[in-house]
Amino acid sequence: MSGKIFTYVMLTIAIIFLIGPFIIIFAASFSESEVLSFPPKGFTLQWFKKVISMPMFIRSFETSLWVAILASLLALLLGIPVAYVLARFDFPGKRFVEILTTLPVIIPQMVAGLALLRIFIIMEIFSIRTTLLIGHTAIVLPFAVRIISSSILNFPYSIEEAAISLGASRLRVFINVVLPNITVGIISAFILTFITSFNNVPISLFLTGPGISTLPIVMMTYMEYYYDPSIAALATLLILITLGVVLVMQKLLGISKML
Repeated sequence: MSGKIFTYVMLTIAIIFLIGPFIIIFAASFSESEVLSFPPKGFTLQWFKKVISMPMFIRSFETSLWVAILASLLALLLGIPVAYVLARFDFPGKRFVEILTTLPVIIPQMVAGLALLRIFIIMEIFSIRTTLLIGHTAIVLPFAVRIISSSILNFPYSIEEAAISLGASRLRVFINVVLPNITVGIISAFILTFITSFNNVPISLFLTGPGISTLPIVMMTYMEYYYDPSIAALATLLILITLGVVLVMQKLLGISKML
């Protein structure tokens, strides 16, 4: 009995540690106080109305949205073939390629952001939007490769062999047999890469420029000058949107059961 009590206590502490900050932010976003504080004072929706009407937040949200979508699509376009090759073939230097695809995750993103900034300054051929897109694609690509590789490894190779033995080319097998059976993995990779890109700060901090900034950077800049519950309200909206997307995907595609 004492062991169960200890387990429940530790589980409760872990849940409070993980969810506690979100509860504080959620509660503070409805406070009538002019200063971000907890516990909240009163109840109001004025901070939500404020953030959805501020041009700086709207523009940065649009920037973060299109960068996250395009970076995720590019990561899938590059990651699916790489994941298939790594999962199905053995070749000289395979281990090196695996390490290479994980470097953006292993290297601190502040270092990666500075390196990308120096490279793009030297090259002087890309616009700020393009450099931002390239940087975000680089940091989310490893996640796409890992998730899709796992999906391919879980798909029996004997089915591919059967299709090949019946005369289908390797490309046709990949398009008609493999891709339809790893759809859940691809969608899961897109969701993870999208969220990772949308919430990224270190890379965006180095690669944004005049007139072009992502939402996390604008939120961070805003907090340097203002300390009202507006940021809490905006964070609450982002949390609810993220949870909504994940829950809808789980409901429609059964991702939680198939991964």
